Amino acid sequence: MPRNEESVATKLQRIAEKARSDPKCRFTSLFHLMNRELLWECFWQLKDARASGIDRVTKEQYAEHLMENLDALIGRLHRMAYVPQPVRRVYIPKPGSDKQRPLGIPVLEDKLVQAGLSKILEAIYEEDFVEDSYGFRPGRSCHDALRVLGRTIERQGTQYVVEADIKAFFDNVDQDQLMAFLAHRVADKRVLRYIRRFLKAGIQEDGVYRASDRGTPQGGVISPLLANLYLHYTLDLWFQRRFQPGCTGPARLIRYADDYVACFKHEADAKRFRIEMEKRLGLYGLEIAPEKTRILAFGPMAQQWAKEQGRRKAETFDFLGFTHYCTTSRNGKWFRVGRKTISRRLSAKLKVFKEWLRANRTLPTAEIMRTTANKLRGHYAYYGVSGNSRSISNFAYQVELILFKWLGRRGKRGSLKFEKFRLLRQRFPLPPPRIQVNLW
Repeated sequence: MPRNEESVATKLQRIAEKARSDPKCRFTSLFHLMNRELLWECFWQLKDARASGIDRVTKEQYAEHLMENLDALIGRLHRMAYVPQPVRRVYIPKPGSDKQRPLGIPVLEDKLVQAGLSKILEAIYEEDFVEDSYGFRPGRSCHDALRVLGRTIERQGTQYVVEADIKAFFDNVDQDQLMAFLAHRVADKRVLRYIRRFLKAGIQEDGVYRASDRGTPQGGVISPLLANLYLHYTLDLWFQRRFQPGCTGPARLIRYADDYVACFKHEADAKRFRIEMEKRLGLYGLEIAPEKTRILAFGPMAQQWAKEQGRRKAETFDFLGFTHYCTTSRNGKWFRVGRKTISRRLSAKLKVFKEWLRANRTLPTAEIMRTTANKLRGHYAYYGVSGNSRSISNFAYQVELILFKWLGRRGKRGSLKFEKFRLLRQRFPLPPPRIQVNLW
């Protein structure tokens, strides 16, 4: 792909440097970066074999005449003639629940334009976002958030944790407030107008169109960045600049997208946060789920307090797929934050594997075993964290039981004996469970 004299990457870097050096700068000239070079890079960064939007155009089809398609797209963009299409609403299983999660699938060109806008906005806002925001940011992961949370509880005097949950966050973002937040840093009217168009593009479900007056387009490439932006102004900055200075002890809020926990040394600070957080979010159209929001004693003293109150163990809380509990180091001298896979997540993943195997048990054995191995590797890569060996070993054991059961149903009843299955395992070995991420 031929480049201009100065690459888009260099221009984005200069924007980032300006944003860092001048926190009050409003950028008036950004949309010219939506050029062939940027969109070409964005196109090849889109994931292959993804579901298509309402126009049913796939990445492979668009690539057949890529340069002509990009030039036509750029022409419409700069004439302000580009109009985003409604997202196609589908539902996917929600892990650990019988409920389904709504997901919006944009058309390919909308994904492309959103990816370009995201790169531009990211150059600015990566310089603004706080350190304790981890979701969907370059160079940051769930494991980073978990590691910081553990160290905060273990080393910074935490004795109380506030576990919070925002009701249907992506559906309830106030679009006018979001646009006002964007205007703090972005003064390019074309960028703002296109983001507004994406917010208003609407939803198509079973052939029926529905306008979108609230929320951000779930499934859209730009949605995670807009979510981070909204919570940056509504929650992160409020906590750091207004709430935290009034605390009587150490306090910290750790957030991954709309999932977050707050750590405190004193119960009074935790109780005040619970009340003021609800008021703060209410100002911006958000509300917490009372049944999923609570204050609990969690830290070096929690286990002792629990015994004094006649309870066997201290309370636990869930965050980013793990149940966190109070424990000690191997020698029993030091307090540690323990983690195990949330039980309902484990059950849900086993259920999904069982359904996949039942539907695909007629595939060649080699393919079944190869796919199973990949699924196990993916599970270990995320859940294989310090202290979680028992959970991942249990997952591996249950997967083997499911394999033994369903492979045995391919022939006559009882045709697959355990000895034969053991030989099969030797021929097609599965990766053993092992800890891959050190959070201590």
